[in-house]
Amino acid sequence: MIRVRGVIAGYGRINVLKRVSIDVAAGELVCLVGANGAGKSTLLRCIQGLLPISAGQIEIDGEIVSGLPAEKIVQRGVSLVPEARELFLNLTVAENLHLGAYIHRKEPDAAHKRAEMTQKVFSIFPALQDRQTARASALSGGQQQMLAIGRALMSRPRALILDEPSLGLAPLLVRQIFEAISELSRAGLAVLLVEQNVRAALKLATRAYVLETGAIVAEGPAEILANDERIMHAYLGGTPKTKKAPPDNENIDIVTVHGI
Repeated sequence: MIRVRGVIAGYGRINVLKRVSIDVAAGELVCLVGANGAGKSTLLRCIQGLLPISAGQIEIDGEIVSGLPAEKIVQRGVSLVPEARELFLNLTVAENLHLGAYIHRKEPDAAHKRAEMTQKVFSIFPALQDRQTARASALSGGQQQMLAIGRALMSRPRALILDEPSLGLAPLLVRQIFEAISELSRAGLAVLLVEQNVRAALKLATRAYVLETGAIVAEGPAEILANDERIMHAYLGGTPKTKKAPPDNENIDIVTVHGI
């Protein structure tokens, strides 16, 4: 569904991404792991058409979309849930959802399809149905994240990109959000997830990529990467191995840290 090949991109003269290549298939949940500043959000912005690339190629369902504006990417079935959510806070829940379907406003029977999709979003996030007349500014952080995901779903995407969906949320709400994301993937949606809770993301995902200083340095099944000692040390806070010190330094711990 999403294919990125050799993408170079950045801001001004600074290249953040250095020939990055990833794939996300339909029904697959792929997570992108990396430290702050590694280029994760930059890559998502490139895929969504919000940031131009200077080299490489991006394909959506076999079609080259490099250089197309964001609305054309949405029309081709890819929708982004940004890290900051970027809701219209003065509008109601229902109004925010309706704006998510704006791209389809000229389709035959658009109002009926929008209503159907709204009910589908409410079935995924029942809390939104109870608050549909409330302004987005009145929602809790978890409800706002649900609304951001719901708004993205209103465009009826075939691929969903999420940037840090658990940021700032309580564990119970994180669990609910992750369960919804997993359900969407099982229903056939291609999902690309950037998530600060790396341990939980790797449990959720089928495959994963590790991005470091703008380059992919590891990739593979999420379960294998979650058990990779290098990943554990770098991103999951695993306990580093200790070597026995020489007899005259018995009170000194010698720590070996494995880099990526």
